Amino acid sequence: MVRVEVIRKRLNKLDEYLSILKNMKECNYEEFVSNPEKYGSVERFLQLSIETINDIGNHIIADLNLGVINWYSDIPDILNQKGYIDDDLKNVWIRMIGFRNTLVHDYIEVDRKIVFHTLQNNLYDFKRIEKALANFL
Repeated sequence: MVRVEVIRKRLNKLDEYLSILKNMKECNYEEFVSNPEKYGSVERFLQLSIETINDIGNHIIADLNLGVINWYSDIPDILNQKGYIDDDLKNVWIRMIGFRNTLVHDYIEVDRKIVFHTLQNNLYDFKRIEKALANFL
């Protein structure tokens, strides 16, 4: 059985992070790339958002004994194999994991243009995953 309180708490944090990111969308590109406080905040809240959906997915898989997770990419893959998310959402999530890995491990090489583009165009992807995960409540 899925521990609803664990999922609900993390979904609330995800909403908090996405609200902060949504407010940051008002920043124009020039201001964004030249202001370390802005791009640093966006990078961090994107990372936290991805960590949160990974954490929720991990909890669901563990609580329902759906499989073994060796890599973050196993989370959307297992949820897809078990029919909880479709192929498109699995692929979006896997791209997010790759982006998270860049933010965490290759932070010196992060392309601010990609971060800005993600902020402006991809927050809806988090909401799509959030909706799928909320089905476990």
